[in-house]
Amino acid sequence: MEEIQGLRRRIDALDDELLRILSQRAELAIRVGRVKRRTGLAAKSSDRERAILRRITSANEGPLDNSTVRRIFRLIVQESRRTAIRERRK
Repeated sequence: MEEIQGLRRRIDALDDELLRILSQRAELAIRVGRVKRRTGLAAKSSDRERAILRRITSANEGPLDNSTVRRIFRLIVQESRRTAIRERRK
């Protein structure tokens, strides 16, 4: 049981780090959204999203398969954009 508890503590620490990094990413997405509004660019860039997915799957060394990684990052991109749009309405 002690081994499992130790592993779970490490998972918890990684979860905390993931949350910190996702929050940083969202802050940057908000800033990108502000620049896009100021310069008249569209909120969504399918080319950019495809480039993110290509880059991240080419860097993927597992154990998650590329399909899983794409699903996760699609959601991250979608929620980052939603956060930026919501921030604009404030």
